[in-house]
Amino acid sequence: MKGCFVRMKGCFRKMKQPFILANAAKQSEIARCFVYLQPQNILFMAFIKSISGFRGTIGGLPDENLTPVDAVKCSAAFVQFIWQTNANKKITIVLGRDARLSGDMLSRLVSGTLIGMGVRVIDTGLSTTPTVEMAVINNKADGGIILTASHNPAQWNALKLLNAKGEFINADEGKMVLDFAAANQFDFAPVEALGECIVDDTTIDRHIEQVIALNTVDVAAIRAADFKVAFDGVCSTGGFVLKKLLKALGVKNIVALNDEPTGIFPHNPEPLPENIRDICDIMVKEGCDVGFVVDPDVDRLAIVCENGEPFVEEYTLVAIADYILSHTKGNTVSNLSSSRALRDVTAKYGTDYSAAAVGEVNVVEKMKQTDAVIGGEGNGGVIYPALHYGRDALVGIALFLSLLAKKQMKCSDLRKTYPEYVISKNKIELTPDIDVDLILKKIADKYKNEDISTIDGVKINFADCWVHLRKSNTEPIIRIYSEAATSSQANELANRIIEEIKAVSK
Repeated sequence: MKGCFVRMKGCFRKMKQPFILANAAKQSEIARCFVYLQPQNILFMAFIKSISGFRGTIGGLPDENLTPVDAVKCSAAFVQFIWQTNANKKITIVLGRDARLSGDMLSRLVSGTLIGMGVRVIDTGLSTTPTVEMAVINNKADGGIILTASHNPAQWNALKLLNAKGEFINADEGKMVLDFAAANQFDFAPVEALGECIVDDTTIDRHIEQVIALNTVDVAAIRAADFKVAFDGVCSTGGFVLKKLLKALGVKNIVALNDEPTGIFPHNPEPLPENIRDICDIMVKEGCDVGFVVDPDVDRLAIVCENGEPFVEEYTLVAIADYILSHTKGNTVSNLSSSRALRDVTAKYGTDYSAAAVGEVNVVEKMKQTDAVIGGEGNGGVIYPALHYGRDALVGIALFLSLLAKKQMKCSDLRKTYPEYVISKNKIELTPDIDVDLILKKIADKYKNEDISTIDGVKINFADCWVHLRKSNTEPIIRIYSEAATSSQANELANRIIEEIKAVSK
């Protein structure tokens, strides 16, 4: 393949200079990558082994895609890792999945493998990532496996791995799992020590009960507001879970879009403004007060205003943090690629904001270090430790509706109360031969007199804007995020950096 493509605001621009990915994120390995160019998109066929789990496209050859062979190896390696700290103990692992088409097949493989390793499996069936995280905690399990590729297209799936706290395993733990998988180092149980599988279909209801029990969730105010709420479940588990949640919150008027968990995504499942036009139209036609969009595993939350305009996913966390800080004095955390608006809102309450490396596990670690009362990521991921340390769209919806009910204002008017920034999110899609770390170092050297962070790629903070360059943890790409007061300024900064990357790569 000659060259690569820069993706900006939903389109691809051909670059003259060839761009090739040598390494994925620092703790990741891309086994192999094929690039298929299609008229409207670029599809990567890959198997990505990272510290938080194993993600890949379904079908193909073992160790090049996520095949049944790889699912067995990954599951067994995870059990072997848990045994290292739970010797001579009967291990319990919670299993759940989103509705994507390969989910049932993978669930059977993973469950059978766990039983073959002597594990007691609690199978929650169709579920959400935050529900499985909560189920690990509630069942005092030794770990959890979520079968979901999150916002990735339907041909992808993944095994995401949780520790006994219901949190994603960290870098050191992930490395152990990768090493066991690479070495085929796992020991299956003899017939008399085989495990068992217990089906538990109560975990979603219990999760919702725990959300509603939070003292910051005001069910009475939500019920009194008599909201008309729309949601888009993207034909995954959010369809029936959000309906249950909204009813439990006292919402009577619900407009459900794509609520059947068929696993056939009606649009790109990442809840970005360009992918949620249907619900934006429905908001106005149906006279709804607020709309919610989730990704297939329901850990990211996008909001739509009554006028059909996106609230913008960066501001999901900003608004909810504003609400939490008005009740609980404390610090906040987001990742380096998230909006400055959270920093500004935090300063309003006289508390401290901190930035973490991109990735939920990194944000959670920083939240614990700084005693943060609210945190998350600018992709609509809300982490509220009063419930659990995981991105959770269910608690996000409950808290946002509480805020909206108490403010007694239109959603679009609420959005105007927050500092105005615009983020330009771009990506350079790559093929395999270039030293990406060297490119990032050259950019950092060029701007060494600015305020620079290198804890995760390179972030350059200017007085009135910033740009962040990093290798993705989950896709063979370089992400280039820039933020400024206007979209033209943000795009101008991104374009300038892209040209500089092209120059230093020659």
